[in-house]
Amino acid sequence: MARHLITSAIPYINGIKHLGNLVGSQLPADLYARYLRQRSHEVMFICATDEHGTPAELAAKKAGKPVAVYCAEMHEVQAEIARNFGLSFDHFGRSSSERNHVLTQHFAGKLDENGWITEVEEKQVYSIDDARYLPDRYIEGTCPNCGYDKARGDQCENCTKQLDPTDLINPRSAISGSTNLEVRATKHLYLRQRALKDQISDWIDSKKDWPILTTSIARKWLNDGDGLQDRGITRDLDWGIPVKKGDQPWPGMEGKVFYVWFDAPIEYIAGTAEGTDAKGLPDSEWRRWWRLDEGAGDVTYTQFMGKDNVPFHTLSFPATIIGSGEPWKLVDYIKSFNYLTYDGGQFSTSQGRGVFMDQALSILPADYWRWWLLSHAPESGDSEFTWDNFQQSVNKDLADVLGNFVSRITKFCRSKFGEVIPEGGSYGAEETTLIEALTTRIRAYEGFMDGMEIRKSAAELRAIWVLGNEYLQSAAPWSTFKTDPEKAAMQVRLGLNLIRLYAVLSAPFIPFAADAMLDAMQTENRDWPGDVDAALAALSAGHAFTVPEVLFAKISDENRDEWQERFKGIRS
Repeated sequence: MARHLITSAIPYINGIKHLGNLVGSQLPADLYARYLRQRSHEVMFICATDEHGTPAELAAKKAGKPVAVYCAEMHEVQAEIARNFGLSFDHFGRSSSERNHVLTQHFAGKLDENGWITEVEEKQVYSIDDARYLPDRYIEGTCPNCGYDKARGDQCENCTKQLDPTDLINPRSAISGSTNLEVRATKHLYLRQRALKDQISDWIDSKKDWPILTTSIARKWLNDGDGLQDRGITRDLDWGIPVKKGDQPWPGMEGKVFYVWFDAPIEYIAGTAEGTDAKGLPDSEWRRWWRLDEGAGDVTYTQFMGKDNVPFHTLSFPATIIGSGEPWKLVDYIKSFNYLTYDGGQFSTSQGRGVFMDQALSILPADYWRWWLLSHAPESGDSEFTWDNFQQSVNKDLADVLGNFVSRITKFCRSKFGEVIPEGGSYGAEETTLIEALTTRIRAYEGFMDGMEIRKSAAELRAIWVLGNEYLQSAAPWSTFKTDPEKAAMQVRLGLNLIRLYAVLSAPFIPFAADAMLDAMQTENRDWPGDVDAALAALSAGHAFTVPEVLFAKISDENRDEWQERFKGIRS
């Protein structure tokens, strides 16, 4: 048994996430965590809500609530949706937790102690009417390059030119629209990433097995243009973790908070501690996952994220860990994903375009979405969600292949032998061939799952389901029964055992359907099939079962068209 630490990029607090967010981090991480648990490994799977920064303040203001209240409520909303999608976190924490406050301040103090923090005076735009400094993206104006009148202070979305707020013509606050702005000097703390570049580069170079997507993004940020840059770790905001050196004040930084990018990944550690706190366990229980000097030396740490999060996890968070000079666990493998696009365009939280997680569950059960998203995971390139493709995949893979198999064999057995596994008959050449084919496929499936090759795993699982259908079609127990009832009994017994086997193998992808299949077979036997022959004899003659409800209903053309129309517009 090995020990696996798994973290998923933490979703931002300002609203419910869309399916692109789900497939880019949380869902594949859950797939891997579920699989490893089934293979009897010890797993710690951590996620949280990312609760600091200007967007949280603005979302709370829009909702008419204090930011702390808003974040607490949205955390519960996101946690409930995650549960309904079957995301099996060991703990779903909050970056605003006291644990994260203490750890973030601890890391900042250690970085400063080791000489990796510098104080920088910079000029920032201050909105007099809003009584706050404005982050670059909350300043709008006319682009000096193309004349677009809604360019942001960091970049023009129209011509993509990089900008500074002072470049904009007629700048205004994106929060209030006020033009009563002035440039003020303010001091901030910067993490000296540039000075840590060689250590970070050597560490990345040592990761020979990382996906090309992960390493190419990391090296681009390391080496392109002026290379890795120092990065501000503080902000002039009210909501956030107060700037301290450990538990001591930081002179000159009064009233400032740590920048959200700095504290958010530290929440992976804090979230683990929150989980042990919730169980009343001592600190040694979370430290054994994170401290190399306290037991984490045998932990394999895997992170899952969309490609936009790669720079923070390959450069900035490692700089924090390395710069601390303490024996914290660094990530072993980063599984990164491209984007999921929506019906010819982009998913957009700000524009409400696409299907959001709560909306998805309001029209179909979680497993329909889990299967499609994972079997179309954007690994080697972007993937596109279309309603036609979704309908075809659900109908062909889930309804026609898996659902049909379960329905046919259980209903046939009930009609000829009753709701009990029949006895009699012994395997022939056809059954031996099936077991050999299943063994080959299952070992391949394990290899793809171990390697986190998600689309290949889904394809192999579907091929395993197909083998059962092909056997049923070829063996045709409904015909055999007319001339050789004992042989038909053997064929049915094998088919019913296949349902249990399919439930076990399919559980990482479609856990709710897997539970329904096991319930129908009236068994809690979730043993992984090391020996396929033995696995197909797990349910013996005389064992009772029930015919399950339809596992997967087909999606009609009418439903497909209705949903396509409903989700093309703007979510309020």
